[in-house]
Amino acid sequence: MVRVGIDASFGRWNAPVDADTGAFIYVPIPESQKNRPQMARHYREVKPCLAEFGTPLPAHLSRTRMHLDPDFDFLSYGDMSRKGKRIAQLCEDDLIAFYAGLRDKHSGDLVYALIGLYVVDHIQAATALTSGQQAKNAHSRCVLSTDADDIVVWAKPKLSGRLQQAIPIGSRRAARSNPTGTPVYRVLPELLEAWGNLSNNDGYLQRSAVPPEFNDAERFYRWFQAQSPTLLASNGWDI
Repeated sequence: MVRVGIDASFGRWNAPVDADTGAFIYVPIPESQKNRPQMARHYREVKPCLAEFGTPLPAHLSRTRMHLDPDFDFLSYGDMSRKGKRIAQLCEDDLIAFYAGLRDKHSGDLVYALIGLYVVDHIQAATALTSGQQAKNAHSRCVLSTDADDIVVWAKPKLSGRLQQAIPIGSRRAARSNPTGTPVYRVLPELLEAWGNLSNNDGYLQRSAVPPEFNDAERFYRWFQAQSPTLLASNGWDI
């Protein structure tokens, strides 16, 4: 499971979701690296879609570049091998489930939800991408040193993409092993059971250095398919 999308820590804002319908707007985190010429992506690309959704783009993002990753238009996801060591070790048909902290447009509540899923096709070193591929992922759109360890994951079409409707998965609660402890956002207990549990501390969903892994990925995938999800090879910004 990989947490993505703009939030209070990376961008000082949460993208909107309609908790009643599951409709949401995918908004990436800000870009901090230098882009290759003509390859920068900007938050103004998302502005019309946000307006249609009834949520204005915050002023502090209006002139800011975005780190568009994952890029659902191209079914790509980038990471750095040292930081994302486990992701770099994934094989064909392994899963990456993307989740985000979204803000309900009605109540203002934070909603932790799945927003996309990739079935891995193959993984490449970002420095090995051809000039025609470089614009298809945030990491290869950046200027990389010759010894950069960035990787790009390519997902299988038709089996992968952005969810048309977000699937809420979390609630704010204490760990079951410490019921009097401080509540944080965790995967719902009933989902942990349905998925066959996760590798981390009772479904902890807030940002951490080590992404949670599925103890039983096949079991999770059966659950996911049972939700009848619609996966789109699109970032969803066309109106």
